[in-house]
Amino acid sequence: MAPVLIATAMAWDAGGFHWGGALAALSAALLIQIGTNFANDYYDFVKGADTETREGPTRVTQAGLVAPETMRRATLLVFTLLSAPTAFAIYRAGWVYLLIAAVAVALGYLYTAGPFPLAYLGLGDAFAFVFFGPVAVAGAYHVQTLDLPPQVWIASVAPGLLAVALLTVNNLRDVEGDRLAGKKTLPVRFGKAFARMEYFFCIVVSCLVIPLYFYGNTGRRLFALVALLGLAWGAPALRILYGERDGAALNHVLALTGKLLFIYSAAFALAYVL
Repeated sequence: MAPVLIATAMAWDAGGFHWGGALAALSAALLIQIGTNFANDYYDFVKGADTETREGPTRVTQAGLVAPETMRRATLLVFTLLSAPTAFAIYRAGWVYLLIAAVAVALGYLYTAGPFPLAYLGLGDAFAFVFFGPVAVAGAYHVQTLDLPPQVWIASVAPGLLAVALLTVNNLRDVEGDRLAGKKTLPVRFGKAFARMEYFFCIVVSCLVIPLYFYGNTGRRLFALVALLGLAWGAPALRILYGERDGAALNHVLALTGKLLFIYSAAFALAYVL
């Protein structure tokens, strides 16, 4: 929801808000996210990355709550439902949205499936940034306004980096299990210290650099408050990340980061609208 919220606020400010485009973007974003998580739940179990020693939130396939075949069919169903908002986006803004949807579904599967899964090669961070940031924000803005000014790309950096921060915490928590399963995430490849620095970079750039850029570019003081709010919410997560080592503490950081993503996006949107 976060990148669509940012894009919709910017579209409103530009006088190009479109109900149909906003709803299509939101439903497509949610379906892609749900389908990808279903696929990850299934394929991480099949590949042995999710075991009884997992420290993160419950994965329903690994926990035996949902049969693997049921999860596989649910993934297919969710991605099939994506055809409805995609058809509207094509009607509204062009065939490029068919390509975007096709690539999103393919990467949703290939994140953990196939002979060269992205997450197992350490490429998950890059694709999380691209699809939760530039693709999501620019797509949601363009399908409403049929325009794509430079500031939209700049605004898209923040939700993309906060999505990477979420993934970083997840991978840092699971580093030992991922190493045993052959899942070469960035923390497995470069170590825990690198992961903490990656998280720090994502928080500072998204919550400080981006809103201060918009403050300087627009003169709207609310963007300065967005920066203060983002850093105030991100500071406890950083303190825990650098001070604690167990999985329960990192699950708390994961929750804080998810809330930060939405709080930042809502505050940024309000700063644009007001």
